[in-house]
Amino acid sequence: MPSFDIVSKCDLHEVDNAVEQARKEINQRFDFKDTRTEIEKTADGSLLLKSTTEDRLKAALDVLQTRLVKRNVSLKFLDVGKLEGSGQNVRQTLKIKQGIADEPAKKIQRLVKDSKIKVQASIQGDTVRVTGKQRDDLQSVMALLRGQDLGIELQFTNFRD
Repeated sequence: MPSFDIVSKCDLHEVDNAVEQARKEINQRFDFKDTRTEIEKTADGSLLLKSTTEDRLKAALDVLQTRLVKRNVSLKFLDVGKLEGSGQNVRQTLKIKQGIADEPAKKIQRLVKDSKIKVQASIQGDTVRVTGKQRDDLQSVMALLRGQDLGIELQFTNFRD
């Protein structure tokens, strides 16, 4: 039976490249001079933005997001935290989302079931596997999910005939 997996995996190598490019741009730009604006990668894989003012932190976030988009990394992978601190030390944490959480997975499963296409969707960890008898049915499920805004970036992998 033909099947495919629906996943949400961010290319971390491209994220690292975008972070490095953003660091270089922040170090070179005149408006960031003497603001101690930094982008750090933490041990748990999230990103930490630090600066002396809230405006420079927002500008650094904009630089980072621009670099991510130029490297074809969707901004849906970023979970932007709220601003912490005030005065001379302002921080913001950006978590990189990997995999499909339970709620979006259930939503995908419900969409596939409600579409009346003759396929089965099953949640397997952080992926959703869709199986059906015909390849055309699987492709129509892909088209259906591409048209939906689920708040996460979806990729279709492991297509088997």
